[in-house]
Amino acid sequence: MSGSSVKAVGWARSLPLNSEVKTARDWARAHLESLGWTDSAPQTVEAVLLTVSELVTNAHLHAHSSAQLMLTWDTRCLHVAVHDNSTDLPTPRPPSTEQLGGRGMLLVDALADNWQARPCPDGKIVHACFRPPVAARESDDS
Repeated sequence: MSGSSVKAVGWARSLPLNSEVKTARDWARAHLESLGWTDSAPQTVEAVLLTVSELVTNAHLHAHSSAQLMLTWDTRCLHVAVHDNSTDLPTPRPPSTEQLGGRGMLLVDALADNWQARPCPDGKIVHACFRPPVAARESDDS
């Protein structure tokens, strides 16, 4: 790496199956506040928090698993990743008037700049990327 450096910050939290999703949202909000995003990018904060809610809920409800939540900011993208113990990959399903759930990944797809799910030896990781407005990125660079 010819004189370049990587600037990134990250946090991780384990959320047992019996933990409330609000715990995950509050934890994520505190880290977004530390980045200054609650003031500079409030709409992105709300999108991230809704995504955290959906992904942790999916881990608890569908995977019957604890959730490992990771946030990483690399000055271009806030990476939100959730690991659970299920190898079943999520897929957005069309909304149904006959089911109460099933819209979570449609929301993530609409809110995140991009997302993906990939298997790993002990389950899966669902990862979403959020790019804040340019003004928020520039304030982080100063």
